[in-house]
Amino acid sequence: MLREYQTVREVAGPLMLVDEVAGVKYNELVEIVLSNGELRRGQVLEIDGSRALVQLFEGSGGIDPKDSRVRFLGRSIELGVSPEMLGRVFDGMGRPKDGGPQIIPEKHLDIGGAPINPYMRDYPSEFIQTGISTIDGLNTLVRGQKLPIFSASGLPHARLAAQIVRQAKVLAQDAKFAVVFAAMGITFEEAEFFIKDFQRTGALERTVCFLNLANDPAIERISTPKVALTCAEYLAFDLGMHVLVILTDMTNYAEALREISAARKEVPGRRGYPGYLYTDLATIYERAGRIKGKEGSITQLPILTMPEDDKTHPIPDLTGYITEGQIILGRDLHRRGIYPPVDILPSLSRLKDKGIGEGQTREDHADVLNQLYAAYARGREAKELAVILGEASLSALDKRYSHFADEFEARFMNQGEDEDRSIETTLNIGWELLALLPRSELRRIRDEYLDKYLPKGEAENGD
Repeated sequence: MLREYQTVREVAGPLMLVDEVAGVKYNELVEIVLSNGELRRGQVLEIDGSRALVQLFEGSGGIDPKDSRVRFLGRSIELGVSPEMLGRVFDGMGRPKDGGPQIIPEKHLDIGGAPINPYMRDYPSEFIQTGISTIDGLNTLVRGQKLPIFSASGLPHARLAAQIVRQAKVLAQDAKFAVVFAAMGITFEEAEFFIKDFQRTGALERTVCFLNLANDPAIERISTPKVALTCAEYLAFDLGMHVLVILTDMTNYAEALREISAARKEVPGRRGYPGYLYTDLATIYERAGRIKGKEGSITQLPILTMPEDDKTHPIPDLTGYITEGQIILGRDLHRRGIYPPVDILPSLSRLKDKGIGEGQTREDHADVLNQLYAAYARGREAKELAVILGEASLSALDKRYSHFADEFEARFMNQGEDEDRSIETTLNIGWELLALLPRSELRRIRDEYLDKYLPKGEAENGD
């Protein structure tokens, strides 16, 4: 039942205060009718007795409090969902942005979603192949996981996100796979890059895109990831698809949250962000997962840019607490022309062990992963020692590790933007690199795997 009021008391920034209301609920959807007939929308943000604080979606410009009428619609924001959403591009509120027809929805879902009952959660498992060696080989992504990418200004996270959308797949032949891509606060040029790339490569056919541009309202930016995850939940748990959700850039989302919090005159927390930032991010990240008895799954790959490359900044700091690891892009690697510039030493996928091994990737994966990581770490130490004391100070073995680190960066970490490597290719490259070291140094790999996979005659001797 619609309730209409003409009791707007004040409009300030993206907020409107309405007096003398009754029966209004938190998060209720609102329509504002201006004196010229223009319709704007909002959402109830706070209720204090007979007063309702409304958050405006399209801004407050041109609103005259005396002549504006406010309708409370008795429901929260909903997204109409349908299988026809695949291959389409929407704005941050779920309205078509590609010039195509309106979606005929099968159902309407509240974008707030419902938390998954912990008892019904299934443990994340099963390998998702991205075609990128530093992720598949060393920081493996598994279905149902939430694994963020920590980037920084000027690093190629947009290109990496587009490559993952193109290449990501599950290896089971009968599995239905889809990507939900949500971009928040991006420029028009970035939006054009994503859309043209997805169209050029055919990735758009299995993708649902939600694009919120930098000049769109901040409130829409806050709704974009929730709209995208509502679509993902429908695809996963109603249609039985395995869905990879890519959210970029979560920093822009948090900035919009701070802007709205400041407009509400809330007490600020760390660096001006609201004190509920952790809780708010958790409501997004925890919508990833698998449900017992359901075929589908939701895997999240949030991307955020760390202000001033600071890992202790509230956004990456809190994200790290909620998610299961992080993939960190390194500025030094980017300067040296390595793409993707994934710095593997501080990167971590806490659930990688659940998605690798026989029946998932290959039997030798865990041993190769551990040996490559240890060898590269020692090679980096040798290179740092050479910078301080000179090359002559290195032992013969240290020089081999230093050479290994160079080759590892050039052949394993560095790959083409359109190069889609299978997990077998990634592991084989790893074995070729390990052959640069003496067999006696490969102590993290079982003898039967050394006998089976190590290229013969290359690492039998040497010190």
